[in-house]
Order: sequence, then structure tokens, then C-alpha cells
Amino acid sequence: MVKVSPSILSADFCRLGTEVDDIRNAGADYVHVDVMDGIFVPNISIGLPVIESLRKATDMFLDVHLMIDRPHRYAERFCKAGADLITIHVEADQPQDIFSCIETVKAQGKKIGISVKPQTPASVLLPYLEQLDLVLVMTVEPGFGGQKFMYDMLPKIEELRQLINQHAPACELEVDGGVYANTARLCKQAGADVLVAGSAVFKVPDREEAIRMIRDA
Repeated sequence: MVKVSPSILSADFCRLGTEVDDIRNAGADYVHVDVMDGIFVPNISIGLPVIESLRKATDMFLDVHLMIDRPHRYAERFCKAGADLITIHVEADQPQDIFSCIETVKAQGKKIGISVKPQTPASVLLPYLEQLDLVLVMTVEPGFGGQKFMYDMLPKIEELRQLINQHAPACELEVDGGVYANTARLCKQAGADVLVAGSAVFKVPDREEAIRMIRDA
């Protein structure tokens, strides 16, 4: 069964602890946390203090997506702040530093993922794939919530499904961007294991129903 990871980028930050409790009670599997630095992506969101606060407030799995420049510099600190999974961008660092980041995260006993932007081919992940716990396919340009799903990313999801099955069958395949019930069905058909949804969950009155519709699409 596909997992659902609601993105708190669409949550009400004035009541973030309550928002996380709500999605837990609604059946969410992970909490997706988008960290943006205004350099790698043209937006600034949250950082270490929010991760630390969330860790104190919940025992849910914190799925932390670092949309930041040279993430190897901060990976250990995010692990210690309470992240369960750290996902970095392959475009944000040099290969030697990506390998170093993978080692750092694993040494902290946490899971490691790598994400690819829409214009980045799936093949760039091959050198890292066997060491990963998760691959994240962006189906929008990273940086802002509420964007429309890019349907031309579906073949990339299918390609990565095949590569994961061949090289790292325990690795999860996550999709982030424009996920609603209709696009969730297409992502699942393409091979996704985890679906990130922001507006589709946090911007509707019945979050349990929203999560069910995404999971059962």
C-alpha cells in the first residue's frame, strides 16, 4: 500500500503541533518537511529549530527534504535535530560530497534519500542508488507549494522504478508535487511507494478523507 507524507509547507504554522496531530489521526504515514534556503530554490521556509520542535511534539516519521545548497554541510545537524530521513538534491552538491553526506546520515542511524528536479535525468542517480533508502522525483519545480503536476514526469517515475527494482529493491520511490487523488493514481501506476501531498491534505476540511482518497486512488 502506498504511503502518504503530507507536506507541512501547506500547514498552518501558527498551530503546527496541532496540524501534525491532525494528520497523524487522519492516517498519514510520514510528515514531509520542506527546508528551503533561498539559494538552491527561490524561496525560504524553515530550518533546524522547527525540526527540533516537531521532534519534541510528535513521534511521527519526519521526512525532511533539504532543498538547500551544499547539503552535506548541514546533514548531521538535521539528523541530530530529529529527522528520520534526510533527502538531499543531486543537483545541490558535488559527487564526493554527496557520497560523504550519505555516509554521515547513515552514521547517525538515519535514512538517506536523493531527489531529482524535473529536468534532471534519472540516470544521474545510478552511482548512489545502492546506498539509498529513498529516491524522490519532483513533479513540480522545487521551491513553492500549490503547483500543477507535470505529467511528463511519469516516464521518469517508471524509469526509476525499474532502476530501483534492479539495483536497490529495498529503496522507496517518492513523488512530490501536485499530488491529488487523480494524479496519485497515475503515480502509483508508474511505481511510486510514497506520495507527498501538501494542499491536497492541509487545505481541505476532511483530512482523513483526503489521505484515504490519495492512498486508495
